[in-house]
Amino acid sequence: MERRRRRTAPRPAALLLACAVAVPAMLLAGCSSGGGSGSGGSDASKGTTGSATPTTPALAPAKYASLPGGCATVGATTVTALVPKAKHPGGTPALTDDASTRAGCSWTGNGSDGFQYRWLSVTVQRFTSSATASAEQQAKDRFTDQVALLGKAPGAATSAVAHLGDQASSVTERATVAKVTSQNDTLVARAANVVVIVEYNGAGLEGKKNPTATVVRAGAERAAKDVVTAIVGANS
Repeated sequence: MERRRRRTAPRPAALLLACAVAVPAMLLAGCSSGGGSGSGGSDASKGTTGSATPTTPALAPAKYASLPGGCATVGATTVTALVPKAKHPGGTPALTDDASTRAGCSWTGNGSDGFQYRWLSVTVQRFTSSATASAEQQAKDRFTDQVALLGKAPGAATSAVAHLGDQASSVTERATVAKVTSQNDTLVARAANVVVIVEYNGAGLEGKKNPTATVVRAGAERAAKDVVTAIVGANS
């Protein structure tokens, strides 16, 4: 029995030695992994912090911050020339939910002899910058869409107009309503972040001749120039 005890006596020492070796190894592993984790975490944190605040370019502010009154967009001289003997020379304002972003007006009359129908309508729409698009880009898109839509009308002819705002196009067509055929021209223009739509129609009644497409287009251009001038004036 004594010999057996002597043989088994070294076991606790062996265990202590094994633990002594194992514990430093674990500590070393712990320090090694902890150091790596700390360093990696710090680098990752730095990387995350750097990418969390990207530089976003600011959208350009709107050039025009206000609109003129709808019926103040076309001068009295122009109204008299395009719509002689207008029923309401001061125009009939269009209904709008927000006059700072959308306004309009129209004039109508049958001319000096009562047989030359004329109709003039103006619509102005102002865009403001949003989170996704600048005011001017929205106006460009609206201009493009409107011209494309008007150009789909049967027999419509679209042509660019020079020296009018930043962009301008004229869409000419003829339309028949209640057996009366009129010569129509719709001019769409863009002045920075504002889109202008001018509609000018003319028809001869009781067998009278219609105005020519050239005359109607010239009238629409004249009115559109007045509108652009009024927009600039309202923001100066």
